[in-house]
Amino acid sequence: MQAIVNARQAEAWNGWEGVHWARNRARYNAIVGAFNDDLFRVAAITPDDHVLDVGCGTGHVTLLAARRAGRGHVVGVDLSAPMLERARADAAAQDLTHVRFEQGDAQVHPFPDAGFDVAISRGGVMFFEDAVAAFANIRRGLRPGGRLAFLGPQGGGPDSDYARATAALKPLMRAPSPASRGMGSLVDPARIREVLDAAGFAGIRIEPVIAPMDYGRDAADAAEFILGQGPVRTNLAGLDPGVVERTREQLTEGLEAYETPEGVRISGAVWLVDATRAA
Repeated sequence: MQAIVNARQAEAWNGWEGVHWARNRARYNAIVGAFNDDLFRVAAITPDDHVLDVGCGTGHVTLLAARRAGRGHVVGVDLSAPMLERARADAAAQDLTHVRFEQGDAQVHPFPDAGFDVAISRGGVMFFEDAVAAFANIRRGLRPGGRLAFLGPQGGGPDSDYARATAALKPLMRAPSPASRGMGSLVDPARIREVLDAAGFAGIRIEPVIAPMDYGRDAADAAEFILGQGPVRTNLAGLDPGVVERTREQLTEGLEAYETPEGVRISGAVWLVDATRAA
């Protein structure tokens, strides 16, 4: 791996949380998959484009981009070795030979100057140590007029569907897990504009998008998965087993209101952001 500055996130995503994401990539991709079409709509990838996927994780979005840039080239970069191992295996299984995955810190990674037409990210950009420096480095990797498109979470409120569905967890959520630190860094549109402007981007547009997020087959399945996610698992560690079991039961009950014939669907809200490299 190239030199990194975001040591805390590198340690987290190469630990048990990165392994959990790699092993459960289909589940995590299903949760946010309803936002993919909007991301690609604003990214406007063409067949000859060279595309950079920042914070690519297990590479699902990278491989979707590769199918759109069939005559071009796609690079996914991420801190997590376990997730990149899964991404490379999936690329090989799909015979996508114009895709490359690199382990590195996007804030300092040596992207080729003006080497990409488009940079995309489905949430990975919220974990930067220094957001302005990281976006400036991504900007350097884009050709003049190159496009940036990414998704990031909106700030969750107490009346959101997710908050209501998982109300049983709230009293127990005392601290973020190692990998979830930084998830709120870009929830404020004013902050997003400030960062991108300082990093040298122009034509900044921020659009709210709401879509159903897929949490599992039924309430029991969704509850089991949520309890295993990093932020929840961290806060449940060391608690009395009786407390954990009661929480599981209450969480399952809360999720039952969101069961549909297609599974558990909870409305989620993200910011869809796009911009261009200023000359």
